[in-house]
Amino acid sequence: MSHSSISIPRPLVRTNQWFIFLSTLATWLFGQPWFLLLPLGAGLLGMFFDYNPVMKVATLFLKKNPSAYIPEDKDQQQFNQLIAISLLAVGFLSYVLGWETLAWIATIMVATASIVAILGFCIGCFIRFRWQQYRYKRTLDSK
Repeated sequence: MSHSSISIPRPLVRTNQWFIFLSTLATWLFGQPWFLLLPLGAGLLGMFFDYNPVMKVATLFLKKNPSAYIPEDKDQQQFNQLIAISLLAVGFLSYVLGWETLAWIATIMVATASIVAILGFCIGCFIRFRWQQYRYKRTLDSK
């Protein structure tokens, strides 16, 4: 993984988290799994083409220069986005295949992670930190 110092302004990250949460909520309220395709598509575009349309639109509403906001590490956000994309894809495919229990588990997980992140605790950050600690400890043990 690269050690870039590239960051994303926190309001853009928060907007993306709200978008994931509200799309999941809409799926539950209206019984329409296609709502999951919206954040899934935005996340995939962001991961593979470095263009998240949700964040691009949100950029238009920033009142200050992007560098004036609290920065979020891009590598960390990519990791978090990978988790979100995975859960959204599992949720959508499970709904389509009629696997209601798995669909609910996946969508509850992604909705919970997004709302908890909005409230200030990043589950993906914790997972990545623990994974990096584990990998580091393994390199020490192998010496």
